[in-house]
Amino acid sequence: MNCTDFLSQLTDYFDGQISPELLEEVRGHLSGCKHCEIVLNTTRQTIEVYRGNEVYEISDELRERLHTAIMTKCYEKKGA
Repeated sequence: MNCTDFLSQLTDYFDGQISPELLEEVRGHLSGCKHCEIVLNTTRQTIEVYRGNEVYEISDELRERLHTAIMTKCYEKKGA
């Protein structure tokens, strides 16, 4: 299994809709691929946040920093 294969199975993995054999392949890939492990953990955390319906307040300063960072990236891509 490679990273593309892993990503194509991610939804089924979280839904518990993959065969035991494929689950073993996914686990094997995760044991050796830190990038996909990060994707898995980040996705899991995102799902938990949305399931919890928790509202996270952020400061005006952080909101402005995020906005500036996003706009900078957008402008960089347009200029590339």
